[in-house]
Amino acid sequence: MKFFIKVSSLLVMTVSLHLAAATSNERTPSATERHQGDGPYKRLILRGVTYVSGEGAPPVGPVDIVIEQDRIAEIVTVGNPGVPIPTANRPKAAQGDKEMDLTGMYVLPGFIDMHGHIGGSANGIPADYVFKLWLAHGITTVREPGSFNGVAWTMRHVKASNDNLIVAPRIVPYVGFGQGLGKPIFSAEQARDWVKDVKKAGAAGVKFFGAPPAIIAAALDEAKKQQLGTMMHHAQLNVMSTNVLDSARMGLTSMEHWYGLPEALFTGQTIQNYPLNYNYQNEQDRFSAAGELWKQAAEPGSEKWNSVRDELIKLNFTINPTLTIYEASRDAEAQRNAPWQQDYTLPTLANFFKPNRNAHGSYWFDWGTEQEVAWRENYRLWFRFLNDFKNHGGRVTAGSDAGYIYKIYGFAYIQELELLREAGFHPLEVIQAATLNGAQALGMDKDIGSLQPGKKADLVIVTENPLANFKVLFGTGHYRLNDHNEPERSKGVRYTVKDGIVYDAQQLLSDVRQMVQQAKGDSSKL
Repeated sequence: MKFFIKVSSLLVMTVSLHLAAATSNERTPSATERHQGDGPYKRLILRGVTYVSGEGAPPVGPVDIVIEQDRIAEIVTVGNPGVPIPTANRPKAAQGDKEMDLTGMYVLPGFIDMHGHIGGSANGIPADYVFKLWLAHGITTVREPGSFNGVAWTMRHVKASNDNLIVAPRIVPYVGFGQGLGKPIFSAEQARDWVKDVKKAGAAGVKFFGAPPAIIAAALDEAKKQQLGTMMHHAQLNVMSTNVLDSARMGLTSMEHWYGLPEALFTGQTIQNYPLNYNYQNEQDRFSAAGELWKQAAEPGSEKWNSVRDELIKLNFTINPTLTIYEASRDAEAQRNAPWQQDYTLPTLANFFKPNRNAHGSYWFDWGTEQEVAWRENYRLWFRFLNDFKNHGGRVTAGSDAGYIYKIYGFAYIQELELLREAGFHPLEVIQAATLNGAQALGMDKDIGSLQPGKKADLVIVTENPLANFKVLFGTGHYRLNDHNEPERSKGVRYTVKDGIVYDAQQLLSDVRQMVQQAKGDSSKL
């Protein structure tokens, strides 16, 4: 989610520059030195777990997983469920090895958040707050879409995370198109030069919002030559000239959200049916009209629907829908009063979420039944396309875009998994979207994305079966009745392993609660 403050298609390219200036290093305090996490170990053995590979295969257990330094060395089936495990079948521990008895727990590949801003919304969101919430929910890799804290700031954190000097997921930095320039990009040559420069600066990819087609085409072509990934929020101020199908044909590798996709499915029109009193700078206008968009697209199963779907798949295109960031549009009260808001939302972030004509995504000026009903229908059709796209071989990934619209880091990502499930994905397909699909889209599937010998030891360890209930992954756990007829909340993720380093997810959550409590105390003194 981003501000769009210019109306000229050429000036829209300067949006990321304005954001970079508005989101300086001071707005997002840097991460502190790592004092948590054990390992990596010369040899670590996780005993008695059931594992989900991330490749679509069903769970297998009990197994022992052997990790050497930061890599999975072997996964050994050691018995059968419900009976004692024969010791003869188990990998033997040598002197100096670390063993963890995790009998009955579930192990999944580390989650990949394909749309994770490091702060960048409200003022003063500490990087530690964001990183710890991500890790506490099993997120071990994050694609940072835009690097709006500044390229140098972002690259410092990329390196510190890679060296495990901070408590943070792996960061894959994409840079907002045109960021860092003192003037807009007006030519294809300028676009190519900028792409080359951000490659030299260490970027892994480029995020676009919109620009004249010739400039986007040149930038996408150069990004391909520089082996940079590309992603795009098809901003409504430019989508009439470049929809999703247009940009995919130019070489775009992934789309964010859903803007630009219904427009590619128009049959009886070329422009969205905007109300005649619509003003893009009015946030309620913007999001109310967005909720009417999918019903203007071609019918599911129609020739147009199928042809767009099939061409995107043929182009090896990735859809990163970020379903969760719009969830309040169909039920604002549920998101505003989610169980984690009290203990895990910083006061500055809570204030940013309140209705405010000057804050992006705070569009609750007069949000009522009619808007929510329209958005529920919008979701129904959006779900239909995503599931159809997936069923025909298309790649769908999981991203959260947290920090806006009542969405809290980590928690929002688990909500995204629930929404993919609601869209019709089997739980194993949801996990595949959250792990292997993201790794493939990033070109990192040789190292991460599934549990296989030789890959990075990025793991999520959960006490209960998340395939049966994704709610057990929330930091606030799952609310249920226990055997003593008393309501309780289960624990969420128990451990997150990144690069072979074992983090206590419950301790990370405790750290965040303390940050929030301290911030609330400080704010009360003002």
